[in-house]
Amino acid sequence: MFDIDGVYNSQNDRIWAVDRSEADIKDGTRQKRKFPQKIMVWLGVCSKGVSPLVIFENGTVDHDRYIKEVLPIALKLGNDMFVNDWTFQQDVNIPANATWAQNGVTIAGGHGDGDATNKFNYPQGLGVDDDQTVAIADFWNHRIMQWKNGDTTNGQVVAGGKGGGDGLHQLNYPTDVLIDKETNSLIICDRWNRRVVRWSRRSGTTQGEILIDNIACVGLAMDEQRYLYVSDDEKHEVSRHQLGEKNGTLVAGGNGQGNEPNQLNSPAHLVVDREQNVYVSDWNNHRVMKWNKGAKEGIVVAGGQGEGNALTQLSSPRGIFVDTLGTLYVADSGNHRVTRWTQGDKKQGTVIVGGNGRGEGANQFSYLRGLSFDRHGNLYVADYWKHCNCWWKWSRRRSKSVQLPPWFVFRST
Repeated sequence: MFDIDGVYNSQNDRIWAVDRSEADIKDGTRQKRKFPQKIMVWLGVCSKGVSPLVIFENGTVDHDRYIKEVLPIALKLGNDMFVNDWTFQQDVNIPANATWAQNGVTIAGGHGDGDATNKFNYPQGLGVDDDQTVAIADFWNHRIMQWKNGDTTNGQVVAGGKGGGDGLHQLNYPTDVLIDKETNSLIICDRWNRRVVRWSRRSGTTQGEILIDNIACVGLAMDEQRYLYVSDDEKHEVSRHQLGEKNGTLVAGGNGQGNEPNQLNSPAHLVVDREQNVYVSDWNNHRVMKWNKGAKEGIVVAGGQGEGNALTQLSSPRGIFVDTLGTLYVADSGNHRVTRWTQGDKKQGTVIVGGNGRGEGANQFSYLRGLSFDRHGNLYVADYWKHCNCWWKWSRRRSKSVQLPPWFVFRST
């Protein structure tokens, strides 16, 4: 059996796991410390082309098929197959019928508004690292806070925190933060300074550097080619920038404020998929738009039926996320809920958490902002008015019906 945590035999023993901390890695082979089997994992062979091989109870696969279909690609791509520390940056494989615990757990803040290290003052965008460390844009405190997994008592100021200002050691109402693992840095929307800045995550960092200026940035995203995407809620557009270059290329909107397919109205958060298609939470149009690479117009993929609380509608959407199946998750801020929109049915979403009215309860929100998932499928949401970041555990059930992702191939040795 297979789920996102690993592969199990008929005795329900886990014989392989995705957690790198539990594996020895040598010459492309992962060997479990706990179990005798060795499993070779080829990541990124072909996200659409190579179908999964059959896993038998002893962990072996069809070797003839492996030799004919996988090995030639492996030899051709070589080291290029191993991307982003064994996982793609936004690869979260969530089954279409997944459910989450309905009561969230506060993992950061939740003690009212304030500037102590255990508090937020209107949190906005967030990013989650592989080790479940969370970085959060603490809007009114002019800082970025980092909360490590398991430490719900106090966070750490990792950027800003010196009062609102335009110095390189300061931020001024940050709205979003992106964790760049390759450079071990944070890329930040410094909204009221009209700039995008980068701060190193190394200890002792006291100031950032300006990447892009003169931009009313709200949301950030980065694709696999390391292009940076920025939403501008004054120009009502999204631009793509090569790191180190301040002038970008228009990829969405840019035709003035409006609700036509080629327009946006205060674009907020962003997601970019592998094909460089851009998803935009079109805040004041109460919809999420998808702009295919090179397109002159966007496609409505969620909402777009006016503001409201029906399942066909959104109310001021903010944070968004797209998983490997193309399923869209939306922080439906004004409706105090998170909704899921599948590729096969773009006309209405389903509520996965929240939707119980605005409130202080563990199953309620009070205006959502940032939204993300960790690599295990757990959901993280920044709650603007509750001044907290909350976590919802994915309720996994081991099942033979869960589809093996096509970019995983296993070989027993």
